[in-house]
Amino acid sequence: MPEMSYSHIDRATVLAEALPYIQKYAGKTVVIKYGGNAMISDDLRAAVMSDMILLSLVGIRVVVVHGGGPEISDMLRRVGKESVFVDGLRYTDEETMELVQQVLCGKINKNLVSTLNRMGGKAIGLCGLDGAMLTAVKLDKKYGLVGEVTGVNPAPIEDCLNSGFIPVIATIAQGIDAETSYNINADTAAAKIAVALGAEKLLLLTDIRGLLRDRDDENTLIHVVHCSEVPALVRQGIISGGMIPKVDCCVEAVRSGVKRTHILDGRIPHSILIEMLSDEGIGTMLL
Repeated sequence: MPEMSYSHIDRATVLAEALPYIQKYAGKTVVIKYGGNAMISDDLRAAVMSDMILLSLVGIRVVVVHGGGPEISDMLRRVGKESVFVDGLRYTDEETMELVQQVLCGKINKNLVSTLNRMGGKAIGLCGLDGAMLTAVKLDKKYGLVGEVTGVNPAPIEDCLNSGFIPVIATIAQGIDAETSYNINADTAAAKIAVALGAEKLLLLTDIRGLLRDRDDENTLIHVVHCSEVPALVRQGIISGGMIPKVDCCVEAVRSGVKRTHILDGRIPHSILIEMLSDEGIGTMLL
């Protein structure tokens, strides 16, 4: 009998392990918020894109919601404008809003779509203005043209999914309190979209391992958090800074019907597949 190399057997074992997960999630909707280093590094971007395509090909309805902070900051720098943040949100005046819309709905969105298509996926780019998919009012004047989502029209997204496409969504919303577009935090938008679609899962890709008991020690990852535990973790300072709005989005999504939410390390290649299709699971799951 010819000797099989371990790598072949390992590969087959991994694929066999994925089967029950593929069966479980086939036909279900998964919303992936894509941002951070996974957007900047070419290798990580290729890994994320191939994960999305694979999930889509095995019958999982994949929806991508993307940010674009670093690219927006880069564009502002080029036109001589400084990026200003208030409570972790980008202060957005009219000129900044114009650039945000150009960069998010134009350059970033279309680059993601073309990369997915080039790699053999079927993707369509949308922004929150299309079909009045995202509507919003001004969140607070201290942030400028940053919006609070008041409504999600899932029909354009459903149309794409039903036609076999991966919708790739830029988070600009149509103002209903003024004739303006609003910049929407991508985590928040992803959570609202996941709720409107009745998604099975919401995955937020970030630049950290997940929720850590000790933020300087990646070995203190908390694998599972129940929504009821969140206030105590905030009081203890375990959830702090930029993690608070992320966790709040997850809690709101779970309480509004999304089955599971995950904060995943986008710096790990194929973290989406590991989370979705293996016994391992990485990152922090909120339920």
